[in-house]
Amino acid sequence: MSRLYLCLLLAGLCAFAQCHHTPDHKENHGHGHSPPAEGERGLPSSKIAPGNADFAFRFYQQVASETAEKNIIFSPLSISTALAMVSLGARTTTLSQLLSGLGFSDITEQEIHEGFHDLFRILNRPNPELHLSIGNTLFTDDQVKLLKKFLDDAKHFYETDVLPTNFKNPAVAESQINSYIENKTNGKIVDAVKGLNPEALMVMVNYIYMRANWEKPFNSLSTREGDFHVDEQTMVKIPMMNKDSWFETYHDNILSCEVVKLPYKGNVSALFILPDQGKMKQLENALSKDVLFKWMNSTKSQRIHLSLPKFTISGNYVMKGMLRRMNIMEVFTDQADLSGITGKPELTISKAIHKAYLNVHENGTEAAATTAIEMVPTSLPPEIKFNRPFLLLAVEEETDTIIFMAKAMNPTEA
Repeated sequence: MSRLYLCLLLAGLCAFAQCHHTPDHKENHGHGHSPPAEGERGLPSSKIAPGNADFAFRFYQQVASETAEKNIIFSPLSISTALAMVSLGARTTTLSQLLSGLGFSDITEQEIHEGFHDLFRILNRPNPELHLSIGNTLFTDDQVKLLKKFLDDAKHFYETDVLPTNFKNPAVAESQINSYIENKTNGKIVDAVKGLNPEALMVMVNYIYMRANWEKPFNSLSTREGDFHVDEQTMVKIPMMNKDSWFETYHDNILSCEVVKLPYKGNVSALFILPDQGKMKQLENALSKDVLFKWMNSTKSQRIHLSLPKFTISGNYVMKGMLRRMNIMEVFTDQADLSGITGKPELTISKAIHKAYLNVHENGTEAAATTAIEMVPTSLPPEIKFNRPFLLLAVEEETDTIIFMAKAMNPTEA
């Protein structure tokens, strides 16, 4: 039987963490993570939060096993979203493998899709202090006829657009898809599609774009070159942002790491996790949804001197092998049953790729125009210096959703 090809393209995350230097006149000494109120516990998105977190850490461990000494940046939410949307059209073993691999074995399909629908409602709602958008698009050839139910569900639950595409001319199709992704990610992700299969009949794209301002900005006048210890033998010079202030911190004695939570304006926070020397592997092996929730609920306000690298990293991943090792296998084979998409078991995923970008920095021009003067006690506070490999998670706090996850092994390597 001939097969039709579906390309799963996760333009993924364009995270642009931008620190504007507006005066910071007040200190928030209690900006901790609170458990959902009783009225919020029943949110549909709360039912998929544990599965999404579990998937994020299992996928991270797959990436880390292939790139032990490299920077990592990806959006677990982007990957989960695209695979959940594929599951709308999956049947039999293909469906059960997808749902199990995504960590959704204990909830119904209806709860899964309603959970993503609610999550998109929360993430995409207008916020003047946080630019966050997530969306999905199906680029389809006129040879493939999609079932009305699949299209209706994709549009309703995943806010999916459908665009006609001529895959018989791969160069034109690639240009169309790349231009779309570049536009949706504000020019940060370019040339995402290369070598498109001329037999492809559909390309599924998910994108996430975030631009956020720190709640407590860094002053670029305090940024100084510092040493970053890549490993015991390698040291590189990197601009280090510095701030003496109150931050939410937690020392995890069990995992031998420091956790610092930096809120963005809006409802997203960045968790910076600094393992003790030689403890990165131990930390990576222990990552789980329970550890994340413990960190989010354990931070306490403490005055510290924080030194944090200013850096840009990017990632580009071919995911088929990683997902197969997570037991999402059949969807990539001729045995795939995606008959819920076209009415026939004729589709298989030929390619699944993910690109991501992260930029953490302060805006020097704006710093010079609006310098903030902060008065603090003269006694020296404890110092937490991120001058060796560390992890970074951006978490939407209302839903406990990990928007992106990164490991900075060498911040000088873009």
